[in-house]
Amino acid sequence: MEEDAMEVVQVHEERVSKEPPNIRRLDESVVNRIAAGEVIQRPVSAVKELVENSLDAHSSSVNLVVKDGGLKLIQVSDDGHGIRYEDLPILCERHTTSKLSTFEDLQSIKSMGFRGEALASMTYVGHVTVTTITKGQLHGYRVSYKDGVMEHEPKACAAVKGTQIMVENLFYNMSARRKTLQNSADDYSKIVDLLSRFAIHHTNVSFSCRKFGAARADVHSVGTPSRIDAIRSVYGLSIAQNLMKIEASDDDPSSSAFKMDGLISNFNFVAKKITMVLFINDRLVEWTALKRALEIVYSATLPKASKPFIYMSIVLPPEHVDVNVHPTKREVSLLNQEIIIEKIQSVVESKLRNSNDTRTFQEQTIEPPSSGQVVSQKDSDFSPSPSGSRQLKVPVHKMVRTDSSDPAGRLHAYMQTKPHNHVEGNSSLTTVRSSVRQRRNPKETADLTSIQELIDEIDSNIHSGLLDTVRHCTYVGMADDVFALLQHGTHLYLANVVNLSKELMYQQVLRRFAHFNAMQLSNPASLKELIILALKEEDLDPVYEENDDLKEKIAEMNTELLKQKAEMLEEYFCIHIDTHGNLSRLPVVLDQYTPDMDRVPEFVLCLGNDVDWENEKNCFQAISAALANFYAMHPPMLPNPSGDGLKFYEKNRHFQNHKDKENPSGDNVITDTEIDHELLSEAETTWAQREWSVQHILFPAMRLFLKPPTSMATNGTFVRVSSLFGKYFIDYCC
Repeated sequence: MEEDAMEVVQVHEERVSKEPPNIRRLDESVVNRIAAGEVIQRPVSAVKELVENSLDAHSSSVNLVVKDGGLKLIQVSDDGHGIRYEDLPILCERHTTSKLSTFEDLQSIKSMGFRGEALASMTYVGHVTVTTITKGQLHGYRVSYKDGVMEHEPKACAAVKGTQIMVENLFYNMSARRKTLQNSADDYSKIVDLLSRFAIHHTNVSFSCRKFGAARADVHSVGTPSRIDAIRSVYGLSIAQNLMKIEASDDDPSSSAFKMDGLISNFNFVAKKITMVLFINDRLVEWTALKRALEIVYSATLPKASKPFIYMSIVLPPEHVDVNVHPTKREVSLLNQEIIIEKIQSVVESKLRNSNDTRTFQEQTIEPPSSGQVVSQKDSDFSPSPSGSRQLKVPVHKMVRTDSSDPAGRLHAYMQTKPHNHVEGNSSLTTVRSSVRQRRNPKETADLTSIQELIDEIDSNIHSGLLDTVRHCTYVGMADDVFALLQHGTHLYLANVVNLSKELMYQQVLRRFAHFNAMQLSNPASLKELIILALKEEDLDPVYEENDDLKEKIAEMNTELLKQKAEMLEEYFCIHIDTHGNLSRLPVVLDQYTPDMDRVPEFVLCLGNDVDWENEKNCFQAISAALANFYAMHPPMLPNPSGDGLKFYEKNRHFQNHKDKENPSGDNVITDTEIDHELLSEAETTWAQREWSVQHILFPAMRLFLKPPTSMATNGTFVRVSSLFGKYFIDYCC
């Protein structure tokens, strides 16, 4: 014990007597990388900085592409003013900025960026490539950066208006940081949430965000003057229809000069977590004190399980805001912030109390079980049990497994087909299913009797047996180009996909009347050219020259007619036609679904020729029917490449054989067949996407929304094949 004590004392004496460590200056590369780790904490931090730069450049469009949650790729493209060629050498150096020149400029700063650290930080933890063009230039420039400096001289290249910045392999040189960010799905959801917040504040800017390789964007907003429309487009109708406008202000410069306007959720809104979107002088920030104050107000009036949705935009004199208090500019400091919080809290509390008497409750109708329903003879063919009889329990040995999430339970398990790698994976499947199931039909429509009459006609003409089949069927697979196989109970049905989708779209158009989200066309299309194209497709004698003059006149007349009706089409159906006769916007009839754009000419021709514009009800019915036919899931224009359709993609190749002994006087022509692989690949992709849409979009939406009319029982839309234990099913699968 004494020896141990002596050793401890000796070690302690050595530590005391040891010289203090030297203080040395860190290498500049180490300093820069440490600073970069503070500014760019995760991929969403880089996205925020790049989007803010795009907004500072007065962009009207910001498009974002992300791969692996931003770790492999972040690409932000805008149509702003671009970057000067002479500024490119110092673009990514630390503390180079166009926003201020002296420290005093911070007192009146209005831009979102000012330090000149964001781009520099990205070059220390990732590979940055910038492509830009300024107004008046004939070509753009592309340059790559590493550790704050250019890797090469700017190279001339083709470019579109604005700037595109790519950040690749983020945190490639910070292994510990990269390991903590392996959950790419979590980071991508943060990026989507960030862009959604920008989209509902900067309503004059269109935003889009999608995963690399995905066909559809997860965030897509079109510039609109209405903030409610922006919220509806980004967050959905359930939030937009339950918001109240709120305003607060104070003109006393000695205390708290500010102005606040925003939207807060009412008593009908129910959510499990609070969503607060706060902009101060157009800067997206977090203000914990204000958030807690508003939570206190809501907790006193809302059920404990419900949390509010809050959007607020606060404008103050720039000299009252200190923006330089956080490395990522996520927080700001305000002058007299306690007074501002108190006044906003008071206004919100007053608004909620005054709106308490307008609270409504949604009723859920419980349908009686099928055993208690009285079904007509006509319906009995589609009912799971005969009318008036008690439903029998199915024996265990006769139960059929039809798990739609398991491929072995679908028709594909019995068919030898080449897998389509280009079809979207399970993550997209989950997203679409969740979106479709959560979507509910809007309960508010324009106050028009004709629309209500059309909806009442649908509700009064429901086939109850088919309704039960539609609600509880399981998708098995596509039997051919038009019919899908469905299972209901122990019965198989052939369902006409075209008829089903057309009816579903028609009902959705009526129920979303005047409440559509918008789908922007990449390039506006001339109505006149579309109509001429449609007329040429219908022409039985295209060689007859006099038909061209007739087509021209028809196209001009219909174009003028649709231009006259443009305001009504825009207001009620979200079909935007500009003063020059160009179609630039279409409605979203079914979420996550884009129609076949090859059918736009036919749709425009129907609007011009088939609509009775004099009678309101007939007019709305015809437009809804035209939209339904356009959005219906018709077979693609290209023939199905499977089976006999493959012959369409074969092309004959002729060559001469000079060695034929039986024909020494002349050459023998030999024909060889080869496949047009490019066209075949396009057809395979188109057909695979259509089948994917049928299974994962059409049928989930059909189970939720479709009210099948009685005509579907007799017009061949549904055909009962046989019992699952019948001969047909055995022959089909074997």
